[in-house]
Amino acid sequence: MRTFVAVARAGSVTEGAEQIHRSQSATSLQIKRLEVIVGHPVFERHGRGVVLSAVGRRLLPIAQEVTSRLDVALRDLSKEAVTGKLRIGIPDDHGRTKLAHIIAAFTRQHPHVELDVTCALSTGFPGALEKGALDLAIYEVQTLGPHEELLFEDPTCWLSSTKVDFTACDPLPLAVFDQACWWRDAAIGSLESSGKPYRIVYSSQSVSGVLAAVEAGIAVGLLARSSLHAGLSVVNDRLGCHPTPTSKLVMATNRSSDDAPMSAMKTVIRDAFLNRS
Repeated sequence: MRTFVAVARAGSVTEGAEQIHRSQSATSLQIKRLEVIVGHPVFERHGRGVVLSAVGRRLLPIAQEVTSRLDVALRDLSKEAVTGKLRIGIPDDHGRTKLAHIIAAFTRQHPHVELDVTCALSTGFPGALEKGALDLAIYEVQTLGPHEELLFEDPTCWLSSTKVDFTACDPLPLAVFDQACWWRDAAIGSLESSGKPYRIVYSSQSVSGVLAAVEAGIAVGLLARSSLHAGLSVVNDRLGCHPTPTSKLVMATNRSSDDAPMSAMKTVIRDAFLNRS
């Protein structure tokens, strides 16, 4: 089960083997034994890595629960509980859907660790890590840095209310983020490189704020494709805009090596985004 979870998290037998400090052949054998027990393949080949099969997707949350409960039991029996304090930063918009799960899972597994959680706009998180104000943070970037671990990729696109047609608007009404960040720059850059006149009619610090303006039909906005829902449509082609970048959700820390609380939190965060629906 541990081998299965590690390979699922890494998306690669080789990288999964490195996480659990086993050889690639031993890891492959563990997966084959699991598949014999289950009676179905748990992974499918995908390029140079692997992805979960339908059976693997059903098995993953069970495997994570089993190994998590066993870890807790072993720590209680051996009295080697993880202790300490951890200061983490989670972006407000992603935090709404994932924060409760991450904190609940971590606290259940490591009740003796004191958590100091900041859930806010993430543009200041890299600076807070550099200054030592945070130990670990999750935030969005356009380009992955050398010390940032990728958690999730989300293409950006121009969204509009299905009730309003902006194709004939000149200039185009635009909703943007009011903080200096790559999202705002990407939106304006896409329009300017396309030679499309625009005017900023609405600004907000959060995704939910920009999304509210788009839903109300006030303006178009550059948002993540995961924000698309009933009542909204992707209007890239209709607006004639140049392609926009992919948002990368990353995890980073303020230190080169991990202590026990940091390592444990990283595991919980990886599991939370591995199960992202």
